[in-house]
Amino acid sequence: MSSQIPTRDAALALLKRYNKSESLIKHAFAVEGVMRYMAEKHGADKETWGVVGLIHDLDYEQFPDQHCKKTEEILKKNDWPADLIRAVVSHGWGICTDVKPESTMEKVLFAVDELTGLVATSALVRPSKSVMDIKTKSVKKKWKDKRFAMGVDRSIIQKGAEMLGVELGELITDTIMGMREVAVEIGLKGDV
Repeated sequence: MSSQIPTRDAALALLKRYNKSESLIKHAFAVEGVMRYMAEKHGADKETWGVVGLIHDLDYEQFPDQHCKKTEEILKKNDWPADLIRAVVSHGWGICTDVKPESTMEKVLFAVDELTGLVATSALVRPSKSVMDIKTKSVKKKWKDKRFAMGVDRSIIQKGAEMLGVELGELITDTIMGMREVAVEIGLKGDV
């Protein structure tokens, strides 16, 4: 396996080879944006964290019943570094893999993957349809309504926040800030 970090262009090309769904690609951009934001916050490499976020659901459209396992296989075939493959696989911990997130990058990916969905859905019900003006308290209010964004597993987000040693509010704020950086790409710039 290579030790060279794939470029964003290479990661995006690979993502688009396996995914045609606009919503999955926007989700990948959202997670990438948050990962880049969090990398900067943690003094880590934004490019590395970004490509991990971008590629994390590589296999989901074509192989949902083999999620993370097929991604691992595809990334190995494409000579991705072992630590990045592990990071991607760990986001499915307790759901479809037994690879527990250990590094900060892995824990962040685990925590924000589901949370980007809750933030996006919360933004879409606002008059502005934008992440640019959404507040943490609005997302927390939606968090409490179990009927809202029912597909979002709040227990995973909570577990991720605990693994990172941060309050849920801080994690939501960071996720919003990261998504604001890619608001146009994810269709949540709105008219703000």
